[in-house]
Amino acid sequence: MRRRLTIAILLLVAGTVVVTTIGSYYFIQRAAISTGQQELAGQARAISQTFSDTTYRTKAAFTREKRAITETGAFDSIDLVALHSDGSITGPALPSGLTTARLDVPGLQNDRQVTGHTSSLLAYSAIPTPIAGVTAYLPVVVVTRQIHDPANGLRYFLLVGAIGLALAAVVAATLARRFTRPLVDAVTATRRIASGDLDATVPKTPHEVPELAQLADSINAMGANLVRARDQERQFLLSVSHELRTPLTSIRGYADAVVDGATDDPAAAAAVISAEARRLERLVQDLLDLARLDADRFSLDLQALDCGEVVRQVAEGFRPRAAELGLDLVTSVGSEAPLWVTADADRLGQVVANLVENASSFAAHRVAVGAGSVVGRPAAWVVDDGPGIPPDQLSRVFERHFISDRWRGRRKGSGLGLAIVSELATAMGATVQADSPVDDGHGTRMVVWLRPAPPPADHVVGAAAALLPSGGVGDMDGRNDG
Repeated sequence: MRRRLTIAILLLVAGTVVVTTIGSYYFIQRAAISTGQQELAGQARAISQTFSDTTYRTKAAFTREKRAITETGAFDSIDLVALHSDGSITGPALPSGLTTARLDVPGLQNDRQVTGHTSSLLAYSAIPTPIAGVTAYLPVVVVTRQIHDPANGLRYFLLVGAIGLALAAVVAATLARRFTRPLVDAVTATRRIASGDLDATVPKTPHEVPELAQLADSINAMGANLVRARDQERQFLLSVSHELRTPLTSIRGYADAVVDGATDDPAAAAAVISAEARRLERLVQDLLDLARLDADRFSLDLQALDCGEVVRQVAEGFRPRAAELGLDLVTSVGSEAPLWVTADADRLGQVVANLVENASSFAAHRVAVGAGSVVGRPAAWVVDDGPGIPPDQLSRVFERHFISDRWRGRRKGSGLGLAIVSELATAMGATVQADSPVDDGHGTRMVVWLRPAPPPADHVVGAAAALLPSGGVGDMDGRNDG
């Protein structure tokens, strides 16, 4: 690439030099011709005036004066020709390339000066010159001078062009090196990253081109993100492995005990096996949910629903689990009136269930589940009285694979539940927020802010019908009967 860029710059400079040289030659030539013709026309008028004002007694005297004027003015020739009334010209032979047609005989007969040049850059000027005593024809002075061809100076243009190309080669090589070095470094770094070396970075130098510096920053940021993703993946695999190994160990142990007859309470062993199997099922379901979220293959049925009713159903379904854990589960819905929101009932239930499951892992005695309007916005929340979340972890609790180090937790999760909450909430147009501590340095509150929705049409009709008298519309129309 460096070679191609250098060659491209050199070709551009060479093309510019060629175009400039040709253009300069053309305009200089035009200027030289125009200037030579103007000077020659003025000098021809002066010579004509001199010949008209002088009375020559002999032809030799005229010849001497013409020679003196020719040598003094550095003319190629000064000739006096005879223009006859029939348009013919006699006298000394005209210089090569200068014909009668070029002299514009009609113009001369009308006493006009004729000036021009031939293809060989011979400038000429012909002017009628009356001379005393000459009446049989019209004397015409024809003055010629060779215009210097500017092509003689092309060697200087070529010399300057060669110097320019040499300088351009140095500049092109420098620019090509400056522009391609960061790109080569970027290619090298990306190849190392592609081969598995995620610690590879693109070096940056002071005064780097801004766009190339941004490219280096982007590649370095990509590498850093890949390192974080690799670390998170390792942490996730370790967590999931632990989550899978623990229930599998319990299931295998109790199953072997039942088969070997080593347990006095097979029902209790079966209950443990069932509970651990449900735990495995929940973990696998979390993994499937995240896979669907990544692939955008999950479906949403967004509609107006009563958020309070969803919260009540989730809380009631969790009461046996809360009793088993020795927790007091409190449900708090703002009012008996429906709290209408736009959401998917199953997904909203999953969000609230995940929040309750997370809170139960850290609560000391109590978990509160509620819904209502907060500052004019509908929301659902879950509060536990366990240890608070450290401030430096609050912004990360909804990240995938992040596992809080809150102490006294009943179990260490896989870091998937809250990530599912965040992504499902986002898909429904909602937002989720974590606050901690809640009271006296303890407790955590998880709030899901939902989109408000107008009541469904069938609910409005039903509510309006409930306000009618028992007789219905007919009774209202017949108030004056009887």
